[in-house]
Amino acid sequence: MTRYAGATNNFLGQHEVRGNATKRSLAPRGGESLRTQARGRVGVRGRVFGAACAALLSLGSTSATLAQTYPDRPVRLVVGFPPGGAADILGRIAAQQLSAGLGQQVVVDNRGGAGGLIATEITARANPDGYTLLFASIPHVINPHLYSKVNYDALKDFTPVIQFVSVPLMMASGPSLQGKTVKDVIAAAKAKPGSVNYGSAGSGSSSHLAVELFRSMAGIELTHIPYKGTGPLITDMLGGQVALTIASAVPLAPQVRSNKLRALGVTGPKRSAAFPEVPAIAESVPGYEVVNWFGVIAPAGTSPAIVTRLNAQLNKALQSPELVKALAAQTAEAVGGTPEAFGKVIRFDYAKWAKVVKQSGAKVD
Repeated sequence: MTRYAGATNNFLGQHEVRGNATKRSLAPRGGESLRTQARGRVGVRGRVFGAACAALLSLGSTSATLAQTYPDRPVRLVVGFPPGGAADILGRIAAQQLSAGLGQQVVVDNRGGAGGLIATEITARANPDGYTLLFASIPHVINPHLYSKVNYDALKDFTPVIQFVSVPLMMASGPSLQGKTVKDVIAAAKAKPGSVNYGSAGSGSSSHLAVELFRSMAGIELTHIPYKGTGPLITDMLGGQVALTIASAVPLAPQVRSNKLRALGVTGPKRSAAFPEVPAIAESVPGYEVVNWFGVIAPAGTSPAIVTRLNAQLNKALQSPELVKALAAQTAEAVGGTPEAFGKVIRFDYAKWAKVVKQSGAKVD
């Protein structure tokens, strides 16, 4: 009995096995030669391959055309916090730059509530056509660890576009705190654990977690007083009810410059250009660092060509000395860069804040 390897059988043709006899079905079809049949098969494969290539080229052409015509109507930039705060102020600056470069109005849509959670969910559900964008910040990577139910994946459901700016937080004290330095705060807290209180913009907010990280690294106990936003917190600090806070430098800066509050330190790895006389907290607590970033992200699936255009426009804007100066007035440092670089920042902080939230025990139902 003749034996053939499977691969050889497939090459030679089909085999009919009857008893000990093996027949090869190699007869030409309809009088065609084997060579003609082979040419036919190659021709079919070539046409299929050509059609596939044409489809890919068509998709690439469509994407390029879309980027050239985009946008043909107003674009919505969703901001997860009320007007007047750091996210709103910086988001409006970004929207103005995009409007000027794209030739279409970019409208800021304030959707405050749940620490930015509502705005993020709205953007995650939006059509990924480039007409709904999110002006995201640190809460984007904090909320998934803080809230018991989040209806989106902070990493998988979004496409990074660009990191617009970075803004250090600021440790500031009110008239009720006698100390003038970070070391004074640590000494007072160690002398009488729990006697020094601090206010935050709310349980689980970046200001709350920034103090929790400081408290943990400094080995001290502080008493937390949560507020519904930075505005009411500052009011009570001025009135002497709250001794300390770590919050965005944007709303604190006017109070510090008018000598109503005292700046004790900034949370960046080095001193801020806006307040060069204020030391970094890391000078007293080595390794301490909290930097709030603000940037543009889009729903996952947004055309790479559109992402590239948005990125290029804001990168171009951030080269303007006038814009850099305007941002510095808000204690913000222009960043820019690639979508990939911004993605790395988001992933790093996602992991970092997961640990901080767990250690703090903060949870929001």
